[in-house]
Amino acid sequence: MTGADTVELMQRAIFVAIVVSAPMILVATGVGIIVAMFQTLTQIQEMTLTFVPKIVVVMLMLLFSASFIGATLNDFAEHCYALVERAPQ
Repeated sequence: MTGADTVELMQRAIFVAIVVSAPMILVATGVGIIVAMFQTLTQIQEMTLTFVPKIVVVMLMLLFSASFIGATLNDFAEHCYALVERAPQ
């Protein structure tokens, strides 16, 4: 594996990490904004109110996007194995 292959592999690994985590991060951010607006409008300052909805929604999003995450990680693993196979001995 050459230096260019290593750089390409690291770039792809970072991109895969971003793509795999994006659904949960975006949903948690959206729910956090909605809960913050609700707390501001109602003046409820309960700390657990911010965490429970986020945890529930992130777990549901993880459940719904599990096949996408698995397919993305599988493609990345196949790409890594292909790089190892074509590496000079």
